Amino acid sequence: MAALPRFLVNGLPGDRVSVTDRGLAYGDGLFETIRVEQGRAGLLEQHLRRLALGASALALPVDLAQLRNELEAAAAELQRGLLKLTITRGPAGRGYAIPAQVEPTRILQLSSLPDYPAANAAEGVRLFPCATRLGHQPLLAGIKHLNRLEQVLARSEWQDPSYAEGLLLDIHDRPIECTMSNLFLRLDERWVTPSLTLCGVRGVMRDYLMDRLAAEGEPVIERPVSSDELLMSAEVFCCNSVYGVWPVVELAGHRWSIGVHTRQAQRLAEQVIS
Repeated sequence: MAALPRFLVNGLPGDRVSVTDRGLAYGDGLFETIRVEQGRAGLLEQHLRRLALGASALALPVDLAQLRNELEAAAAELQRGLLKLTITRGPAGRGYAIPAQVEPTRILQLSSLPDYPAANAAEGVRLFPCATRLGHQPLLAGIKHLNRLEQVLARSEWQDPSYAEGLLLDIHDRPIECTMSNLFLRLDERWVTPSLTLCGVRGVMRDYLMDRLAAEGEPVIERPVSSDELLMSAEVFCCNSVYGVWPVVELAGHRWSIGVHTRQAQRLAEQVIS
């Protein structure tokens, strides 16, 4: 069987889009990064649900049935790796106004899995304290839109490979998430995850773990979290749909042990990433 091209544009082999595409001009679009194992797109329902929420927020027309079919077909061919789906509002003339006729561009990229060290999951990770702050915009909070400049600036703050992730605070110095993952804290014998009503990305692994932990008698509280609470917490982990769960063991000199509750979350995540 011939190998799939590494890129599909609007369902066809190719790696070019129009220079007038609004995704390029304005970041006008959405994306999803989906882990594939054994020919199956992991957490596909959660990815499509978040895509639908983002499309509604941006008034961006998407055909979810078409996207599902293309993702499932690509996953079956890829077998193991990553699918990155990007959807833009498509080509248009100058100006911010949404054109009357929209022809979205959909780009599907197939790639191998990132080579993260096994020690990240087994022994935990250090977080870099990023100076970049997340601005508040409730209309865009939670969705995975194409403008990731805050994350780009935050990730550029360190090159030391001993840091696997960076902690992002909002403009009021409240912990929100990490540069590519969400955050969970163990406080007063319960899991807490920062509220994402003003900023941040609602990760699909975050949603999955909230549901699964609740089903196992560990409901997760979603609320604003202070920096002091982060430092007072008994356990901390970060998570995303590509690597699962990484225990956090150090931030700016403060250290945590890897607890049994974090290992439980890790086992739940492994059920959908392996």
